[in-house]
Parts: sequence; structure tokens; C-alpha cells
Amino acid sequence: MSESVTRVLSIPHGGGPLPLLGEPSHDRMVEFLRGTQAAIGQPRAIVLISAHWECSKPTLTSGAAPGLIYDYGGFPPETYELTYPAPGAPDVADKVAQMLSEAGLDPVLDAERGFDHGVFVPLLLMYPEATIPVIQLSLLNSLDPAAHIEMGSAIASLVHDDVLILGSGFTFHNMNAFGPGHDASGADPDNEAFEEWLRSTCTNTGITESDRTSRLIGWADAPGARWCHPREEHLLPLHVCYGAGGGPATQAFDDMVLGKRASGYAW
Repeated sequence: MSESVTRVLSIPHGGGPLPLLGEPSHDRMVEFLRGTQAAIGQPRAIVLISAHWECSKPTLTSGAAPGLIYDYGGFPPETYELTYPAPGAPDVADKVAQMLSEAGLDPVLDAERGFDHGVFVPLLLMYPEATIPVIQLSLLNSLDPAAHIEMGSAIASLVHDDVLILGSGFTFHNMNAFGPGHDASGADPDNEAFEEWLRSTCTNTGITESDRTSRLIGWADAPGARWCHPREEHLLPLHVCYGAGGGPATQAFDDMVLGKRASGYAW
């Protein structure tokens, strides 16, 4: 990734706080995330779209010092004492809200909400110094893929103001596939088929943007789609990133997380 072009990035964030616990099934993902700072440098601010916040309207954290939300359960006590004291960015939140409003999307500012683990877990790996101001942008609880692409398009010009638009999700998110009776290390044809489709859709320079958009809106018709995403909230941060990127992803990153193939994309 090049600092001069990468200001939109879609990443996997793994399972809860496991990336911070030395869990071997996250090693490749952790290595990738730790390498992003050297590759893309220091943005002025970060607007992060996490799979773990849904609202009826696009909602932005606007507090000056957001706390953390430990929205996971059953992990060691130290994972509920993690800190990520990055400042908020009320000025950036106001600017993003104006952009969304101009696009007719009726945004909401939330000065009380903190950062969920889709924010602080990857950022502890990417920017552990916690000095870059961060705001979080919610998903829409409609889960409408076209609306999320539109939301990304509305904020695309942030990249010209040295703001990193970061989508934090997971391109495979079938929790039943990680449960008892499933071999996490075994072959998963549906997982492979969906990842191949997604990579081609996001990176193929030989298709029109109209076709790419149509494919991403109709993602549920892709091979293996509903096996990989019984519910699509972990895929939709990528749709926001595509809307912001406005074209084919310039780079793709293949990963294995919890024994499943996953991917990240840069614009």
C-alpha cells in the first residue's frame, strides 16, 4: 500500500479480542494490521465504520474523548481492561455529518457513544500510540447494500483532507462454522468460492463501475454468499469503502482467520 493513494481501507477485525491475545488463528491478520502504519503512514484523522454498530440513520461519534465498549463475552479479565485513549474529532464528525446531510442521508451526532471492539481491537494493532483522532460511523440497520455504497460515496472527498476511511468487518462471518462439529482447518468450498467472487468483483479493472456496483448490491446471489454471511453486517463496511473508493480496489490482501479465508482491500 502506498501512502499517496491509500486513504480507504477495508480490513478484517477477527474474533472479539482474540487478535490481542496471541491466538494463532489470527497470526496472519495481526501481522498485516501491524504493518499498515508503515505502509500508509499517519492520516490526520480516522473515520471508522465497524460491523458492530447499527442505527436507523447514519450516526457519528462526536464526543471529544470516547470511552470503550467491551461488546464481547467470555474472554479473560484483562480484555475488559484494555484502553485505547485516542481523542475524538468533533470537527471531523461535524464535517462528515454535513457531507451526509448534503447527500440527503439525515445523519445523527452521538456525543456519548464510545468505541466498540470493531474499532479499538484493530486500531490497537494498527496505531497503538492512540494519538490519531478517531470517529466511528454506524451502519444502517436496514442492511441495504446500496445505501451503504451511497454513504461511502457521500464522504469520499475526506480522502483529500488526509482522513483515512477504514471499514472494519470480516468477509467471512458464519459463527456456526466456528462451532462444535465443524473442522476449522478443513476445506470450505463455499468460503473459497465467495472469496474468489469478492476479489474479482472488487479488483477487476475490466468491468464497468455500474457492473461492479450491481454485483456488490446483489452480493447475496454470489456463490457461497449466504454460507459466508447469514447476516450481512460484517460485509457492509466493505460496501462503504467501495463507495468512498469510487472504483476498483488497487490492492487486495488474502488472509486466514479462525481457519477461514478472509480478505482486505485498499483504494
